[in-house]
Amino acid sequence: MGCRGCDLYRDATQTVFGQSRKSAELMLVGEQPGDKEDLEGEPFVGPAGRLLDRALEEAGIDRSAAYVTNAVKHFKWEPRGKRRLHQTPRAGEVEACKPWLAAEVEAVEPQALLAMGATAARALFGTKVKVTKDRGRPLESPLAPVAAVTIHPSAILRLRDHDEREAEMAAFVADLEAVSRAAQGAAQ
Repeated sequence: MGCRGCDLYRDATQTVFGQSRKSAELMLVGEQPGDKEDLEGEPFVGPAGRLLDRALEEAGIDRSAAYVTNAVKHFKWEPRGKRRLHQTPRAGEVEACKPWLAAEVEAVEPQALLAMGATAARALFGTKVKVTKDRGRPLESPLAPVAAVTIHPSAILRLRDHDEREAEMAAFVADLEAVSRAAQGAAQ
């Protein structure tokens, strides 16, 4: 809670660590806490979290059975009037949080690890893995028997076109289903 590995702690309300069972088969890793997560101290409780909950339900995955966390543990933001707007963490900020993320992966020992978004993909798998290039295919990783990348739920929220948003949601649900099936197979 007293991490000072980078300067993000200065403007954040609190550190936001992962949540759920320690022995979860599936670990979902997002980018960083958002405004609601920073205020409540829990991952994925804001708009992106509600969309993730809906996608998990559609995929037949119990959120409480998955470990949900972020690559960066403090909210990076800039003021815009009364609002706090998300800013993408810099490489040094992602690196500063790597020991915390590594400790979570080691403690949970997931059968499947799903990076949601570019920052999570970079933190877990390095700079060669790209969401646009590697989404939908299994990745080799020493971190878990099953590893994959997908978009971040907030990317779906930013889409303005209804049909595009629905298509991206269906693809996101399909990614969750595929990783869940692969995790169950790896656990047997």
